[in-house]
Amino acid sequence: MFTGIIQTVGRVARLEPRGGDVRLAVDTAGLDLADVQPGDSIAVSGVCLTAVVLEPHGFAADVSNETLSLTTLGQLKAGDPVNLEKALRLADRLGGHLVSGHVDGLGKVVAITPDGRSQRWTFELPATLARYIAAKGSVCIDGTSLTVNAVTGSRFGVNLIPHTVEHTAFHARRVGDAVNIEVDVIARYVERLLASGEAPKLDEAFLKQHGFA
Repeated sequence: MFTGIIQTVGRVARLEPRGGDVRLAVDTAGLDLADVQPGDSIAVSGVCLTAVVLEPHGFAADVSNETLSLTTLGQLKAGDPVNLEKALRLADRLGGHLVSGHVDGLGKVVAITPDGRSQRWTFELPATLARYIAAKGSVCIDGTSLTVNAVTGSRFGVNLIPHTVEHTAFHARRVGDAVNIEVDVIARYVERLLASGEAPKLDEAFLKQHGFA
């Protein structure tokens, strides 16, 4: 598990094809890996990967064909920035929200507009994911825990403060770019309960207001 609080922005050091899959080597930009062992999990732009080799300036992880095809990792090139977060320890502060590192799908940046000193970013999602996004709820974008400001159909907006833009890979993102999306796990559990018919009856207006109907 992760928190969605990015610890550093690393860089893709190299991509090595291996029997149809890829070994991804990441320069961790000074992130302390003293407490990381081979086999531990590290989130790379929101994708939970297993560090198989620790290197002097980073780590390497094997990435399967499925992960390459379903996330933005399949679009990476040497030198590209990636958001990094080591796995959550039970004693850590939960500054964001609980994130599994299992990407649900890809979104697309459709607008970036100034909003005071911040920026308003608008993303578009497939309809299969858009139903899980609720105003004032949480969403994980490229491994970053963010609060949803507004939802309109298959699009939703978030505000990024200058610190977030500067200290994550968002500084390299542009309109039209694909991003990894992980919806809040609570939304999935609520849907499951409602579908099972075992959940308490909820008011239809409440469900619509929060994006579940």
